[in-house]
Amino acid sequence: MAQQEPEDSLDLSSETRGILEEHSLRPLWEVEDDFGNLVDDIGANIWKWEDIQAAIDGIEEDVPIEDLPPGFQRRVAVPINAPHAISNTIYVGVQTVSPGETAPAHRHAASALRFTIDGHEEMKTVVAGEEFPMHDHDLITTPQWEWHDHVNDSDKTAAWLDILDLPLFLDTLNNSHVFENHELERQPVTKTQGYWDSQYGRGRPTNADDDGSIPGPFEGNQEPTPPYRFGWAEMLEALRQHADNDDPDPYDGHSMAYVNPATGEAPVTPTMSFRAQLLQEATDDHFHNSTEVYFVIEGEGVTHVGDEALEWGEKDIFVVPSDEIHHHEPDDEEAILLGITDEPVLRALNFYAEAQPS
Repeated sequence: MAQQEPEDSLDLSSETRGILEEHSLRPLWEVEDDFGNLVDDIGANIWKWEDIQAAIDGIEEDVPIEDLPPGFQRRVAVPINAPHAISNTIYVGVQTVSPGETAPAHRHAASALRFTIDGHEEMKTVVAGEEFPMHDHDLITTPQWEWHDHVNDSDKTAAWLDILDLPLFLDTLNNSHVFENHELERQPVTKTQGYWDSQYGRGRPTNADDDGSIPGPFEGNQEPTPPYRFGWAEMLEALRQHADNDDPDPYDGHSMAYVNPATGEAPVTPTMSFRAQLLQEATDDHFHNSTEVYFVIEGEGVTHVGDEALEWGEKDIFVVPSDEIHHHEPDDEEAILLGITDEPVLRALNFYAEAQPS
């Protein structure tokens, strides 16, 4: 005979139940079962590039960018694993801009980053007055409340990952999203290419008149992320140097974190951490209470998540949910992944936990 749970024997009178319902109250023993259920169980999942490609090709063919509603004039296919995004804290979309098109300028409260999938010298994201060329696998920041637009002056369709903290902001924190469209389709280009790198790269301006802060209404206890382009060639060289000189991390392989250029330290934004991972052998099992999203830059392999095996190849996207034991196994010699995690949010609140399975 199954043992009865203590709360199953609790029976409220109709009068008490009526008072609770009338005033939107519930007893704790009924509420506790709903804790952590912002959405139904989020499991491991994978989106194959051939399916994403078919979807974005169809969207590009069917929908002229000028027909989209103001503020949403972006053609994006969004992997859905939670009600609105890939997780409760991270949004990932695959955006395309056709030759000769502009995704109009706007700005918003959420932090955003672009990781180029299919780029071109003449495909540019314009952020805070500077045109940033989007070469394959470059990572470009769009800080909070900075104007940004996407301009394709090349002869081929460009594609990239949009990565934002929107679900953390809108769903998990139940906040409102501050958003504004620019009066012009394209913001004025007021900076030469390389300006923001000159301010936050290895050389720093001396005797600056301002305090180096990023314009915007949002203030916090961390240094804001500046507009910046992380060139893939430099990150790949750093990975190769690490592989030639250092031992791999047992869980992440040869792993290099993207840093906030203003501080020289990770994470690149207060809410999301990014890293490039070079895998040359299987990693060890571990688990943590952060959610991780991966994009496959090169190679093939499998990531074991609990009892599931996510078999991945180039340009696939997959998610490892919190508290799931997992490890990566590259095929052949090596694979390279882009890893994205909400770990900074948990660390900021002293909630982060990580361990090996016992």
